[in-house]
This record gives sequence, structure tokens and C-alpha cells, in this order.
Amino acid sequence: MKNSKILYIVGITLVATLGGLLFGYDTAVISGAESSLQTYFAESLGLSSFVHGLTVSSALIGCIIGGLLSGYFSSKIGRKYTLIVAAFLFLISALGSAYPEFLFFTPGEPSIALLATFNFYRIIGGIGVGLASAVAPMYIGEIAPPNLRGRLVSLNQFAIIFGMLVVYFVNWGIARGETMEWLNEIGWRYMFASETIPAFLFFLLLLFVPETPRYLVSQHKEDKAMGILLKTYDATMAKATLYEIKNSFDNKKEKLFVYGKGIIFIGILLSVFQQFVGINVALYYAPRIFESMGAARDASLFQTIVMGLVNVIFTIIAIVTVDKVGRKPLLIIGSIGMAIGMFGVAGLALFEQIGIATLVFIIIYTASFMMSWGPVVWVLLSEIFPNKIRGQALAIAVAFQWAANYFVSSTYPAMMEVSGAMTYGIYGIMSILSGLFVWKFIPETKGKSLEELEILLKKSQGVKNEVVEKAI
Repeated sequence: MKNSKILYIVGITLVATLGGLLFGYDTAVISGAESSLQTYFAESLGLSSFVHGLTVSSALIGCIIGGLLSGYFSSKIGRKYTLIVAAFLFLISALGSAYPEFLFFTPGEPSIALLATFNFYRIIGGIGVGLASAVAPMYIGEIAPPNLRGRLVSLNQFAIIFGMLVVYFVNWGIARGETMEWLNEIGWRYMFASETIPAFLFFLLLLFVPETPRYLVSQHKEDKAMGILLKTYDATMAKATLYEIKNSFDNKKEKLFVYGKGIIFIGILLSVFQQFVGINVALYYAPRIFESMGAARDASLFQTIVMGLVNVIFTIIAIVTVDKVGRKPLLIIGSIGMAIGMFGVAGLALFEQIGIATLVFIIIYTASFMMSWGPVVWVLLSEIFPNKIRGQALAIAVAFQWAANYFVSSTYPAMMEVSGAMTYGIYGIMSILSGLFVWKFIPETKGKSLEELEILLKKSQGVKNEVVEKAI
């Protein structure tokens, strides 16, 4: 493949991964602000830790909605314009979360209505996250050649983690040297407002990227699809790829479960396990975990930067190895590492030995996740669903993922009040179960085109058509 074609593919992939960056930025910005939000809203209004947990996790309600809507939008208006809608929602959420008093409330006077308004803006951003989390990897997967697809889709996870790292730096920079009073009154607003910069950049750059060839073919725009394929393949490969895509979009409209319920179930369980291992507890509540180890507020935010750097390094490892080692081995190795990390934290919590060893086990846990379940699940979700049902199936899987995320994140504070050892032990058990699930049910997908995977899937499900018969 010519360097110019590779640069073109990488260029449009990087634009799409800004959706991932905003995904990470929006979900992790709360880590620096959650303590101040508890003081500003929950404590001043006499609300429980459960209500605070719901506030911290409120964006996830929007993520569930956005995940469910992603299938409809990506099928009706296309992958590109769905991402544009997501960018607009990110922008509105950043401004509204930073200044929820706009038009209707007096600044500095918290109330139940103001808390509800803040959560509304966070939910708006969550819808953007839900849309981007489903459609960005779908977009990249449909643009990328088979030999690069694993690495390019993994770049979206890198962008998610990089977005988290950026916001860790931003939160730390805002908090550094400031009093807790200032942070609780003003500083948290700056944290949310900072998201307007990447949101606007994402919106602007999306205007210059193409739609995916597979969506264009689904809309009977083969000439436009061929134009995009010629920019990513040589002429012979472009024609062959267009032929494969057109065959996958025959005139017969297929229902969601025509390939069997098994493939949908696998996508759902991949998504649910990715959350039930407890990763977003480590990401959302990282500063508070480090504070429990005795760190000062700004020091705890700095420790999240260290964790973020480790996450970036191990995500790069996944990007480099996913098309060489394969998807399945990485997931199993990651499950083992996550179990070691979480059981280590659980053991230390049981004996109340919270200290530097806790940080070490958290880093083992997050590093294991970032080199496996973080990027590889998104790669698999972009690959395993056939062209004609990809939008619908991915929407279901992503909606389940965000529902599981919401459940885990919102229940964490209450669970910790019962027992920290129990809480982290449960996440360790889930890590073991995730590895067993992959070992038993997940096929290897590296090196195959989306259409080749579809043929194999149809064959395995016993669904026959002319293309399958010819391929077999």
C-alpha cells in the first residue's frame, strides 16, 4: 500500500478518534470535580452518598440513550453525520455543566432544581459519548483495510485514554495551588468548561472527512463508495472490495437475528464484562482512592496523571500487538492481570493496609485492562457484526455496555460503605469470569475483511445464500 494512501487512512482515522478523545475527556473530567460536586450539591443540600453516586454517574444515563440511538442515526444519516451530532452535544454539555445556572438560577445558590439541571447537561454529554462510542469505532472499522483494522480501531481506545490523561493534567493544573474553597465554588466549573476546546475542534474537522464506503453502498451510492475505496486501495483491490460490499448488501432486507441470537449475545457479554471488571471505578474515583491512601487533594490528582501515563503506554502495547498476537490471547492475558490487581487491592483493603502497594496493584489492574479489554473489545465489536445489521447490533451492545457502566459506577460508593475488600473482590471475580468467557466463546478475527468474517459467521449460523455457497 502506498504511503499516500496510508497517510489518508490514518488522517481520517485520527479525526474520528477525536470522538474517542472526547469520550475519555467527558467521562474522566468528573474524577477531578466529583469531590467538589459533593460539597457544592450533596453536602450543602443534605443529600446521601447514593445521590452523589447518581450525580457522578448521571452522564452514563445519556450514554445508554446515545448507545441505543446510535444504530438509528448511523443507519439514517450516516456514520459521519452521527459523529457531527455527537460533537455538537459535547459542546452543549461542556458549557451547560460548567454554568448550569444559565438563565434560570442564581450563581452560588445550590438547589435540587439546579442539581437536576446540572445532571441534565451531563446526560446531554452522555448522549454524545454514547453516539461516539458506538459510531467512531464503526466508522474506523468500515474505512480501514483488514491488515490495519485492529491497530486503527485500537487508536480509538488510545484516544479515549489520551483524553483521560489530558483531562487529568487539566484538572491537576486547575487545582494546583488553589484552596479547597475555591475549587468547591469555582474550580470544578473550569474543569467542565475546558471540554469546549476539543469539542469544537472535533465538530470542525468532521466537516472534511468522507462517509464510509459501506454506508454509501447501503444507500446505493456505489460511485461515491468507489471514490473513497480508490483513496485507500489500489484499483484492483478497490473493485474487489466494492464487489464484496455490494454482495453483502443484497436486495433482501434481513432482520437483526437472521444470523442467530448467539452473535448478539456475544457482543452484549463482551460489553458487559468490559464494565463489570470495575474499570470505571478506578477511572472515575481515582483521586478519592488516592486520597484514602493519605495523599493531599492536588497530590491525588497528580497520581491520576501517573496512572494515566501507564494507561497510555499499555494501550500503545495493545495497538502494536493486536494485529500480530490476535484479539483472543490479549483478552485472556488481560483478564489474568486484572484479577491479580483487583484481588491485591481487596487483600490490602481487608487488612486495612492502604498505601503505596495499593497504587501498585491499581496500576497492574489498569495496565492489564488497557492492553486488552479496553481496546480489543471495541475492535471485536466493530468486526463481528455483519454489514446489514452492524448499526443495530452495535447499538444494542453499546447500550448494554453503558448500562453496566452506570450500574457499577453508581453502586460503588454504597458498596464501599459496606466493605472495600468485598467490592474489589467482586471485580476480581468478574475478571476471572471474563477470561473464561473469552476462552470458551470468542473466535479469532485478525487478518480477515469484514465481508470474510460475515461469510464465516453465516456459515457457522447455518444461514445459506449464494455468496456463502460460492465462498464455501
